Order: sequence, then structure tokens, then C-alpha cells
Amino acid sequence: MTSHTRKDLKALARAVIKTEISALQDLPERVDEQFVAACEAILACKGRVIVSGMGKSGHIGHKIAATLASTGTPAFFVHPGEASHGDLGMIASGDIMIVLSNSGSTSELLSITPVINRLDVQLIAMTGDPYSELAQLADYHIYTGVEQEACPLGLAPTSSTTAALVMGDALAISLLEARGFTAEDFARSHPGGRLGKRLLVHVRDIMHTGAEIPCVTPDADIRLSILEMTRRGLGMTAVVDADKHLLGIFTDGDLRRSFEDSRDLRHTLIADLMTRDSLTTTPDELAVTALNLMQEKAITALPVVQERRIVGIIHMHDLLRAGIV
Repeated sequence: MTSHTRKDLKALARAVIKTEISALQDLPERVDEQFVAACEAILACKGRVIVSGMGKSGHIGHKIAATLASTGTPAFFVHPGEASHGDLGMIASGDIMIVLSNSGSTSELLSITPVINRLDVQLIAMTGDPYSELAQLADYHIYTGVEQEACPLGLAPTSSTTAALVMGDALAISLLEARGFTAEDFARSHPGGRLGKRLLVHVRDIMHTGAEIPCVTPDADIRLSILEMTRRGLGMTAVVDADKHLLGIFTDGDLRRSFEDSRDLRHTLIADLMTRDSLTTTPDELAVTALNLMQEKAITALPVVQERRIVGIIHMHDLLRAGIV
């Protein structure tokens, strides 16, 4: 086993990174008319995009398919070996297929191209050899060749797979922009992620409603108001009229400040202590917008109003439970 010093290992790692960076610097010039034509074909496609590749190219293909699917282009990966044993049934007329092969001569891909042609499926080849058999058979060819692999043996796919991955990202994001794909669209395909929750969850989805809303009338005394605040556990109570119009709020902070006054709290109405013109939100507001307001104003709860009537309360704990924070 060869012995390497720590300095040697750092130098080797840096050399790999520099080699791959160098390979990527040539990539922008590879975005040519064939790339544009491939994008246009995918945009016009009424079916799905099927991505395929063997070995390391297959791993890159999995990622490209996932990126396409999450950015507005329906796509999935099919293993070329499995395709020859039944998975070609997943591909239908009107689909488009993207095949990845650095050499452009991967036998498993070449064996299924005649079937692909008979299915009237357009073929996009991403290869490192524009004169390869796959490149010649394809309807569109995207060149991803590199001068040198980062592997010192020149054997392990390194720079070539990085180049294919980056070109796949370029393809997916170009399509995203061309489709007018928005952050809200992205969120709909990522409902379980934090971004999805921030862009899909509205105040109405997590607010406290009905009997859970702490409310008192303006003629309530401080004892009754404290009991109502405590019973609901939201650190505040709304002060409303007979029609549930919001007149103000009374919070635990207002309670603490009331003790600094010399007034007799036993005979003080909540209308004299409440905060008028309080901050509010609406049921249709995004929960993340309510969060931003609460963080900016250093408050933990917001009344939710609709046509001046209180319809809910949203608390910081609700935002935490919903994964918005």
C-alpha cells in the first residue's frame, strides 16, 4: 500500500477538483443548436421524458430525471438492462428518451434503440463522442466530452459524469424557465419539504378557530380576561363586540405592563388596558408571511380577521408544528 502524507492527499484532492473545473469551463460552448432543438422537442412533447444510462451514467441519469420531474417536466428513469426485459412497456409513443453514455457505444442502450425508433419516440443522446453510434442514431445530440478524467488512471468516470450532470441541470433549468415554472409550482411537487410548506400552507390551514379563540367583551374585568387567556393557552385574548368585530387584544405583555401603573386593577375594564389597532392577518395569507410579521414585531400570536370579524388566532407554536419555522 502506497504511503501518502497529509500534504500529498490535499494536493491529490485539489488536482481532482481543478481537473473537473477545467472540464466544466468548456461546457458552455457545447450549448449549441442541437441543445436548443432538444429543449424545443421536450417542450412540445405530450408524453414523458424517459432517462436511461448504464453504470455511473445511470446514476447521473437518475438525478437528471429527478431534477426534470421536480421542475415541471414529467420524467422518470429506466434502466437499459431492465428495459430489454419488460420495462420497455413503460415507454409509449409520443415520449422522448434521453440516453447517457460517455463512449456513445454502450451496448445495452444500443440494443433498445431499434425498439425506441419503432415506438416513434424521439431520442436525445448525451455522449462524449459526436461520431459515436448512439450520437448518429439520435434525433438530437448533446456533446458532453471532456479532455481528461480526474482519475489519474483515466479509468473511473469523474470529469465526464460531472459534465453530464451539469449539462442535465442546464437542460432542466432551461426548460423550467421556458415553461414559466414558478416557486409555487415547485412547492406543489415538494409538499413534504420546508419550501413546499412555506409556499402552500395558509393561515387558515393551521389557525385556531371556533371555541379555541379566546374572546372577551370590552366590559370584561381583568380577572375574567386572565381566565380566558389561561384557558386557551395562547398568551392573549381578543376583545370583541357582540358581532365579533375585533376591537383590540389583551396579551400577557399587556398584563405585565398593567402592574407598572398605579391604577386599581380590581375595578379596571379590559377596554382600558387592551391594545387597540393591533396587528392582524387574514385566513388566505401564507403562513410564512404571518411568521415574518410575527418575527419582525417580536410577537407570538396574531388575530386572524375577515371583514373586521375575528375568525381565528395563529400562534408561533402552530407555525413550528406545521414546519414553517
